[in-house]
Amino acid sequence: MKLLLVEDENKLVDSLSHLLRKNGFVVDAALDGEAGIDMACTGVYDLIVLDRMLPNKDGLSLVKEFRSMGHDTPVLFLTAKDSPEDRAEGLNAGADDYLVKPFFSVELLARLQALTRRRSKELTDNLLTVNGLIFNPLRNQVIKDNEVVQLTLKESQLLELLVRNYGQVVTKEQIIQKVWGYFSDAEFTTVNLYIHYLRKKLKLSNLKTVWGVGYYLHKENNATLAN
Repeated sequence: MKLLLVEDENKLVDSLSHLLRKNGFVVDAALDGEAGIDMACTGVYDLIVLDRMLPNKDGLSLVKEFRSMGHDTPVLFLTAKDSPEDRAEGLNAGADDYLVKPFFSVELLARLQALTRRRSKELTDNLLTVNGLIFNPLRNQVIKDNEVVQLTLKESQLLELLVRNYGQVVTKEQIIQKVWGYFSDAEFTTVNLYIHYLRKKLKLSNLKTVWGVGYYLHKENNATLAN
């Protein structure tokens, strides 16, 4: 799970990032609201955690703008503003949860796991079926020609990105941001290697290369994505 933390207190950013990474999250951080909205709108994050009181753009305005653009990524407010009116305002702005500082780490993790389960259920209630592949992104498994193929996590994330953008070119930059993280050290050669893995494991003749740009799943025989 890739998580965006929008918080202007450096010490809290460091401690939260350490806690979240230790519990399996890939974490990027933004230190003000303007950077937060720019990063959130890349669409590479599965969860967003943010403060309400931020420089340049406050958290409430950020969430309202984010939702107005049609993004549905789960958002959790982590803030010192603790009145019932503050909570209602945050939730009405479009946040999915609201946790008041100071907080217990175990509660934050439990709330994030709940949002993760909800998000995973939304994405995987139905299997993704395209061009003879039956793909279960939750289990990192593909069924092809009655054979179950187990993928690694990164392979599964890459395949999901391609399937959900079926017929459209996904750039190497987009792949790195979505699969490896906004500030990842992954290079284009890493993307090329994982594309090779997918082609080899799944025998994907319709996984096409746009040289110098990226990759896409070519639509064959008027096939469509079903879920």
